[in-house]
Amino acid sequence: MNDSLTAGAGTSATAGPPAGPRALRVPGDGPARARYVEDLLGDPFDAGNPHGQRALLAADERREVPAATEELLHRFGLAAEFVPRALGGRLTGVEGLAQVLRPVFRRDVALGFGAGMTALFAASVVWTAGDERQRRDTALRLLGGGRFTILHREFAHANAILRGEYTARGVPGGYVVDGRKEVVINADRADVFVSYVRTAPGDGPDSHSVFLLDTGRLPARAVRRLPRARTHGMRGAHYAGLELTHCPVPADALVGRQGEGVSLALRTFQVSRALVSGGALVGGMDSALRYAVRAAGESRRGLVLHGRRGRVLAGVFADLLACDSLAVAGLRLLDLAPEHALVPSAAVKYAVSALLHEDLDELAAVLGARGYDRGPTYGGFQKLVRDLPVAGLGHAGTADTQAVLVPHLRTLAHTVRSGEAGHEAPAALFTPGAEEAALDFRRLDAEPRDPHNGCDRLLAALLGAAARLDGERGRGPRWAALADLARVFAAEVRHLGERCAALLRRPDSGGLAPAAYVLVDRYCLLIAAASCLAVRENADPAAEDGGLLAEPDWALLALTRFGRRLGLEVPDLPDGVARDLAARLVDRYRGGRSFDLYGMRLA
Repeated sequence: MNDSLTAGAGTSATAGPPAGPRALRVPGDGPARARYVEDLLGDPFDAGNPHGQRALLAADERREVPAATEELLHRFGLAAEFVPRALGGRLTGVEGLAQVLRPVFRRDVALGFGAGMTALFAASVVWTAGDERQRRDTALRLLGGGRFTILHREFAHANAILRGEYTARGVPGGYVVDGRKEVVINADRADVFVSYVRTAPGDGPDSHSVFLLDTGRLPARAVRRLPRARTHGMRGAHYAGLELTHCPVPADALVGRQGEGVSLALRTFQVSRALVSGGALVGGMDSALRYAVRAAGESRRGLVLHGRRGRVLAGVFADLLACDSLAVAGLRLLDLAPEHALVPSAAVKYAVSALLHEDLDELAAVLGARGYDRGPTYGGFQKLVRDLPVAGLGHAGTADTQAVLVPHLRTLAHTVRSGEAGHEAPAALFTPGAEEAALDFRRLDAEPRDPHNGCDRLLAALLGAAARLDGERGRGPRWAALADLARVFAAEVRHLGERCAALLRRPDSGGLAPAAYVLVDRYCLLIAAASCLAVRENADPAAEDGGLLAEPDWALLALTRFGRRLGLEVPDLPDGVARDLAARLVDRYRGGRSFDLYGMRLA
């Protein structure tokens, strides 16, 4: 991890889909493309904008895809963002991809999935384990406008999206597949289904395989697309079903080796979790916070955030920056050292989903009756309340990440017993946009690496930042307060390790899942705190927004909120912290800047 985390790969000239008469000329690097998409989609509150909230909400009410906006994204070549540059697309690092997707998710979470990111979730299996023909053909299909979706394997504890599965039996020249799934995004529109199919009985690691099911190569009699399913959230996305009956599948449709499906899920879900967190959840919450600030500005006092309302909005702003710190660290880890991303990616998804779900409730209280408005001014908020839980796969997503995180508690226990603090993750992980690297999907690993890497190094970054903050106390009371708070969190890291060791020493530790899940909760909040402190430490004080990220206020407020969630004895905030951070939030709002780490100019 040392070398791979400190040296990013270079990039070449922009590639993309073949130019057509309606294609748009697109900038080269990821941040420039993100700004291009933002301008392309235009002011969401302009009544005459065909891609604005009026049009998007009207399509959602009709349970339809906003056709004009989907066509615009097609002309932009959104599919090229999901194809590696070596195969003719624009994909290099997933941090840059998340930036490109945020303008879409800020406007319509369902559109971001239905017209975009689901294709990468499917294609990432091919980029990870496909042979050269499969990789080339998948790239050409995506760049040519083909639509891909993914058929997940069944989970015992899951929602409708993960329920149902397919089975395959070997026959001369290939396989015969049977099965049915009721709720699959784009099942009624997809050309190719990347499918997790049961090829062996039981729940062992070799129970499933992955097949690339091209409907053009399958007999029509064996394939039946089921009617669209009505969903409460993401109503504009096409959720439908697919039934396969005695469907012959050629042998070359197998991706990777037979029985490799569970391993491939563990490898590729790392990318999915990071992008859902860093693209959909952070992007959607940016808009949710903007609705609340807008509502506050319509009060009799205008946009002056004092009192409880100001404290709530400042707190959510601090949480959003902290969640983005964690999300960006997870994205950059995938780009720089993907072999170490298994546990961190699960921690990112778990923490970001939980924190932002709580924040959505706080914002609803600020909006009051406006939160139920279905018009173009505030209707996007109630849509986000419905869409964001679906984006995170709700409780199924939580169970999935816990399955990865609970075994990692043994590593923490070992670290405490051995007295090894571990090496800190490098600054490159906590410097958004500092250095673009190309994600090598083949380096994704289904097994956690040695205990000095990944999340342990993130916790080590918390310990290191806490020690260094002691030297900042002389800069003023807020710096001293942040140093005190960081010390509290450093003590909690050691306490967590001791609790993990004590849990595993108990003879009945195998039956203590509830206790283990409590420790996972605490662990993920500590990872979030570590990312928050590290991003602040590595931020540029001369940045365009006045060096907000380099100042102590947002980290101080975020860690105070984390500490209260953990039940820690946290010091009182110095006077004026929430008020001053609320003022910085207003500055971004009035200046037309995003509320995330990048502070991007908005249309």
